Amino acid sequence: MHELAVCQSLMQQVEDIAMEHNAQSVTSIVVGIGPLSGVEAQLLKNAYTIASAGSIAEQAELVIELLPVRVRCALCNTESDALPNKLTCKQCGDWRTTLISGDEMMLMSVELEKAKEKLT
Repeated sequence: MHELAVCQSLMQQVEDIAMEHNAQSVTSIVVGIGPLSGVEAQLLKNAYTIASAGSIAEQAELVIELLPVRVRCALCNTESDALPNKLTCKQCGDWRTTLISGDEMMLMSVELEKAKEKLT
């Protein structure tokens, strides 16, 4: 299950961000996943429980947003949504397209909670 390794890498990014901003905890993590990324959303959620254990993000909610597959047509230069198994242009129907999104997994946002500062 490579989702565990992916999630461990994600947790390292989140911990680095939290440390950079002097956060006490992480309350929410939003990840975008394209259908051609090779990452299964449910397996990532399952791996998150293991990867986040004992970390600053242990109590954080993992939100997964499914990203669309988008292509650019070489014939008519139109950008359009496509199906993962049918990367054709919606405008003219041509098959000569370039994938512009849908194969990515990205950390979209991290919600942090800062420690309350003591006034002396």
